Amino acid sequence: MEPFFSLPVNQPERKEPPAPSAPPPDESAPLYDKVIAAIKTVYDPEIPVDIYELGLIYEVKINEQNHVDVVMTLTSPGCFAAGQIPGEVEQKVVAVPEVESVKVELTFEPPWDKHMMSEAALLDLGFW
Repeated sequence: MEPFFSLPVNQPERKEPPAPSAPPPDESAPLYDKVIAAIKTVYDPEIPVDIYELGLIYEVKINEQNHVDVVMTLTSPGCFAAGQIPGEVEQKVVAVPEVESVKVELTFEPPWDKHMMSEAALLDLGFW
């Protein structure tokens, strides 16, 4: 079964999420920027926008030992991808060469709503 993506009216059908919106940063980029670029390659399977632009990432902290803590949410507590997305975030972030370890914390406070999306996400989804 193919994933379903709702589309704005008068838009061509899109069966797969678009390619990541952010190119990988160069090696001289700060670690924070590399971590954000890695997170931007993760998509909610139901929405063709990366989770960072959707506003699902609430906080990213990196300590002196290059341990990364990510606090994130999902579009709803009943999201079927609850077991998939946090694990994918962890895999993508730990793959950044300088990162030593990652902890992803899932929270629903505050609850996510569409006002947390970036302008780019709003435009991509036809909400702007």
